Amino acid sequence: MNFKISKTVFYNALLIASRAISNFSPLPAFSGIKIEVKTDCIVLVGSDSDISIKTIIRADEEESLQIYETGSIVIESKYILEIIRKMDSENIEFELIENASARIISESSEFKINGMRANEYPNIDFTCPLLKFDMKSELLKEIISQTCFATSKSETRPVLTGVNFNCSHSKLNCVATDSYRLAKKTVELDQDLDFNITIPARNLNEVMKTLDLDENVMIAVSDKKAQFVIANTLIQTRLIDGVYPETDRLIPVSYAYELEIDSQEITSAIDRASFIKNDGVSVIKLSLDEKECLLSSRSQEVGSSKENLKNGIFKGEHLDISFNGLYVFDALKVTHKGKVRFSFSGEMKPFIIQSVDDSSLLQLILPLRTYA
Repeated sequence: MNFKISKTVFYNALLIASRAISNFSPLPAFSGIKIEVKTDCIVLVGSDSDISIKTIIRADEEESLQIYETGSIVIESKYILEIIRKMDSENIEFELIENASARIISESSEFKINGMRANEYPNIDFTCPLLKFDMKSELLKEIISQTCFATSKSETRPVLTGVNFNCSHSKLNCVATDSYRLAKKTVELDQDLDFNITIPARNLNEVMKTLDLDENVMIAVSDKKAQFVIANTLIQTRLIDGVYPETDRLIPVSYAYELEIDSQEITSAIDRASFIKNDGVSVIKLSLDEKECLLSSRSQEVGSSKENLKNGIFKGEHLDISFNGLYVFDALKVTHKGKVRFSFSGEMKPFIIQSVDDSSLLQLILPLRTYA
């Protein structure tokens, strides 16, 4: 194995493959990146068995890659990344030497690093599932950013640590919940499909890091795995077993109260009040009527705050409702800028947050009971 390559091209590809590698890899080989040199390309693979990433560097007319000899090796991810990052020349040469070791040469430096034989690396099945569709990367990034934050961080109910993708005909519903809040993004696909899968939130966040704007992503799914193909990179993730809860029954069908307000105004107000906490939770209270919209927080240990939301427009009888400020802050952060609408059914019933201009994203928050 012997090739010459642009340092930047090689490092960026190694970085992408390394995102699948965990510090707690189940197998020693999974702490390394598999480097396979073919006649016209280099294939890099990283995995922790939960998520696997394969990225390809192709020999091109710009000669950022020149292949002299084929072969393969597995090298510890943290070492190869550190070496390539610190090398001081534009191009580097990489060659396999005896006993599964590699020599990496630049204009003024040379490294020798021990690796593993490629046949010791577990075989990963990258076969593409039959059910597949295309999606704009910008839309996929929006789906991930607007749902993943609402997944559970606890493994008590594993299915809630992922985002549920449920497609019927051409409507795709993407739902995340930790049982205290819910985010639901609905998009229309350009083909009729039928699937119901749950993808770990951590793996979706790794997909998002690889996305650039203005490119198509090919998504393929089966009942065991999902694949995201982005340019020369393939990200494969396992699915979470278990039946996802029927979240639609949690969403109220009618509302008695409505608050319309600029998202920046209420986000800033919550941010200012959030330092006041009870047992580590920022409890925010809204006191609403058609004359005045007040946002307040209070703690016996810390103090209190009160702010008049001057531009809030409220419809309905007087309403007092309290909630976890972090949950609403997170929801507003991923909502499109501009006016937002809070729809309430009652003091202790879940409420909805939606952008006035974008109904594709619905967010639900459970209120808190307070005794003040």
